[in-house]
Amino acid sequence: MDGDEPAFDKHRSAIGLLDCTISLARGVMRAVMLALLLAVGMQDARSQSCSISNSIGSYGTIDILNGGTIDATSTFSINCTGTANQTVRLCVELSPGQTNAAGNRRLAAGSERLVHELYSDPSRTTIWGSWGLATTSYGLYPAGTTFDLGLGSSGSASATLTAYGRVLSNQTTTGPGSFAWTMSTAPATEYDYKTAATCPTGTRQTTSSGSSWTATINPNCAVSASSVNFGSVGVLASNTDATGSVTVRCTNTTPYTIGLSAGTGSGATVANRKMTSGVKTVMYSLYSDSARTAIWGNTIGTDSSAGTGTGLDQIYSVYARAPAQTTPAPGTYSDTIVVTVTY
Repeated sequence: MDGDEPAFDKHRSAIGLLDCTISLARGVMRAVMLALLLAVGMQDARSQSCSISNSIGSYGTIDILNGGTIDATSTFSINCTGTANQTVRLCVELSPGQTNAAGNRRLAAGSERLVHELYSDPSRTTIWGSWGLATTSYGLYPAGTTFDLGLGSSGSASATLTAYGRVLSNQTTTGPGSFAWTMSTAPATEYDYKTAATCPTGTRQTTSSGSSWTATINPNCAVSASSVNFGSVGVLASNTDATGSVTVRCTNTTPYTIGLSAGTGSGATVANRKMTSGVKTVMYSLYSDSARTAIWGNTIGTDSSAGTGTGLDQIYSVYARAPAQTTPAPGTYSDTIVVTVTY
């Protein structure tokens, strides 16, 4: 019996060592789990962070006289980082910037104004406004645009958004100039991880340093003319009169002159124009007054007509007269006059 006791003690000691080993292993596992939980918490704490760039747009040099719309686009980017595979909900706002009395966005050149709008869709039906959270509120259109950005496995992503600009139609009376429209701290966005909440939502905000759009209207004129038709006549024993017209549309405040050429008849002058039929001719003249005393020619400051543009059609009557003269052989006599508008 005495000889057996040492072996029994060793056996008990071995069991005790085994217990210690198991206990130590459990302690290590707890430490590892705590470290993992701490790492997740640290990643969530840095959370999402977003930045947004400026939106710079240009309509270029535009023809305001045709009365139509003028379109252009501008892009800006949003960059976000955060928890991998999360989605950031972005509530993106464009402020009103400069507005006119009606509250619309406008470009300005001195006292001249040119209304334009920014849209979130290429068909230009949804105006891109602002809730007034991250930037100035746009009272007429108090709603921005929602954009969801997935961060993916890297925990970062970027997106390029497009603002669709349009100069509104029927602004022909806007005068020439270099126009600009600016909005400070916009584009801007509120943002947070996506939930069921709709925009405007989010506890974080970021803004750009400001954006601008530009347009240029140069002095310009358009001209058209109606025919002068003396009709059918017999002998040219007395004056035969007729009237035509010239229509001029020039940019507002633009001065201009209208000149009428001598025509295509051989040897014709502005005082003695010629309608022709082969080699035969009928003499006639064009005047700027109904009394038919002021010959209408093409020398600026002498016999041309002058006006100042309004952006609308301005109609000038052309008074024609075929004086009494030897009647040539029957036929159809014609001439072509070039109308020149100088501005």
